[in-house]
Amino acid sequence: MYEGKIIKFYREKYKLTQEQLGKDICSVTHISKIECAQTTYAHDIITLLSKRLGINMESEVEKLKNIKQRLFNWNEAIIMQLFDEMDQINNELEHEELIQISEYNNMYQLLRARYLLMQNNFDEAFKLIKKIQKTENKLTPYDTNLLKHILGIYYISTHDYVTAIQILKEIQNEFYHNPEYYYYLAMAYHTLELPVLAYYYAEKSHQFFENMNNYLRVIDAEMIMIIQIKDGNDYDDIINRFKKLIKSCEICNAPDRKAKVLHNLAYEYLRRKNYEQASLYYKESMSLKENESPYYLLSLEGYIRSSFEGGLIPNEELIQYAQKGLTIAINTNQLLYIHLFKLFLYLLKSKEKEYHQYLSNKALPMFIKCGYTYLIQRSKKELFNYYYKMKLTDEALEMAQLLINPEKLLPQ
Repeated sequence: MYEGKIIKFYREKYKLTQEQLGKDICSVTHISKIECAQTTYAHDIITLLSKRLGINMESEVEKLKNIKQRLFNWNEAIIMQLFDEMDQINNELEHEELIQISEYNNMYQLLRARYLLMQNNFDEAFKLIKKIQKTENKLTPYDTNLLKHILGIYYISTHDYVTAIQILKEIQNEFYHNPEYYYYLAMAYHTLELPVLAYYYAEKSHQFFENMNNYLRVIDAEMIMIIQIKDGNDYDDIINRFKKLIKSCEICNAPDRKAKVLHNLAYEYLRRKNYEQASLYYKESMSLKENESPYYLLSLEGYIRSSFEGGLIPNEELIQYAQKGLTIAINTNQLLYIHLFKLFLYLLKSKEKEYHQYLSNKALPMFIKCGYTYLIQRSKKELFNYYYKMKLTDEALEMAQLLINPEKLLPQ
């Protein structure tokens, strides 16, 4: 079985006809039947054909048999976010020619797309996904569900959370034993501000990661669970859970995750108007992030906001921070943060009219297009208060209507 596929692969690679390959060894008909696995054949024949092709058949068969296990190892490394192992297996598989004739080639292409998503190479990942979708009817049940998992991750990366949820919820667990996709469902529901569903799926993913002894991903799931807990719960308990997560990050030597936990702790303090603590933790989070990353800009925005609302830093200094953020956002083409820092500069320079014009005409349409639910609601409230204050009755009524009956992004 394996020998015939391997002989055909190398024959075509070296541009040999069946007649050329079989000369003085066996007939064209016999070569054809060997390649199609339609006949039995002598070991000596395979040895002679292998010698002519310049391959070691035993070694090639072993490589072809091992592809499945290497792919499952790669998938596990991706799930556990073991980046060194993930990169190593990717490099090995990129140079493994026999994947082209493996029955697991579709799985390889799917995992390759997921790997590209983890490298933030969204365009190349989507090209590969579209190519795979053309042969979707030929995929195994496992690969069909793996495709849905990867599509869900892609749509989350492009801020289309509604589509991500619709696709992820189509996954059939009887064919696909990888509950990691629950984590992405939790992320999508969280972004759409549906905390009950976000908590539910985060808890399911938390159990999966715990069973795998994957403590870094446990931290990820736990963080989503904590930030769903709103007012009416024990404030001290929430803060303590955040601080335990920070210690877990330190034990696991995970500064990137520590930075995220610090950011979310800062937001919890900001939400409760404890501006001094919020400012402190935003600044600590920024110190663990690369200056030109969107994650740094996110915490910088929080630092400026908490410092401004708490009156902790003079406006002149905050303007410098906002200008720094805007410069980084422009240089790295981060449209969301270009809008946020431009808004801050209007606010800090007391340009109230320009602030609200920019918010209405530029920023809010972008927030709506990308599905930034929290920013959409915050912007609508700000615009309603401004229109009411300025006695712009029609505009205020329109904004009030949107606040009372917000667009239902997803049925609960």
